[in-house]
Amino acid sequence: MTEEQKLDPQFLNIDPLRETYREAVTEAPAVVESLQEHHTALLCIDLQYLDAAPGYGVFADAEKSGVPKEAQTYYFDRLETTVLPNVRRLQEAFRERGLEVIHTRIQSLTRDGRDRSPGHKRLNLHAAPGSKEAEFLPEVAPMDDEIVINKTASGVFNATNIEYILRNLEITGLFVVGVYSNECVSTAIRDACDLGFYVTLIEDGCATVTPTLQNATIQTMKDRYARVFTTEQAVKEICKVVTEEA
Repeated sequence: MTEEQKLDPQFLNIDPLRETYREAVTEAPAVVESLQEHHTALLCIDLQYLDAAPGYGVFADAEKSGVPKEAQTYYFDRLETTVLPNVRRLQEAFRERGLEVIHTRIQSLTRDGRDRSPGHKRLNLHAAPGSKEAEFLPEVAPMDDEIVINKTASGVFNATNIEYILRNLEITGLFVVGVYSNECVSTAIRDACDLGFYVTLIEDGCATVTPTLQNATIQTMKDRYARVFTTEQAVKEICKVVTEEA
């Protein structure tokens, strides 16, 4: 008999701290107040050619990418049919109401990438300034004077001055979309939550390479580090509580 089999089945799927976290972190009134006061931003993570387009960057050589063909098909189908349209819809909702849309991307400071993090060097992840890999996907690219933050590590809060920027903007809440759900997206959410930001993860606005990893990320983030909304729920809330920009 395994250790799990020895446990009372009624307790196996219980999260004893869920309600505490909901009250204090993910469903606190300040989450909606931040949006009402225009102190919430949309954070779009790494939607660029390096890691979100077939035939480029990580997927320049599909056979050598390390990602099985079936996983690539799942990932790119999800991006094309679900994630990118939803991110665009959210961007439009934020822009119409004068809310910040902030973009992160993987991009080194140097052409040879010598400033990259040790992790990115080991993984051979490199998007040089001005390269195709550093370009944002056109469907969800920055517009006008939107802020772009470059990084060479998974965690944008660890590798950049994003916290300083958000504090300067008086941002207290973040809606988060992007790739990969279980890597850069979830790292940003955990760090943001720990730093006191109110975070909402858009479950159909993010993607990774397998359904198992996607679902595990959603379940880990939910009611601990972030509210989990669909795009439809997010847009309804924005339209309800935020006055459209004149």
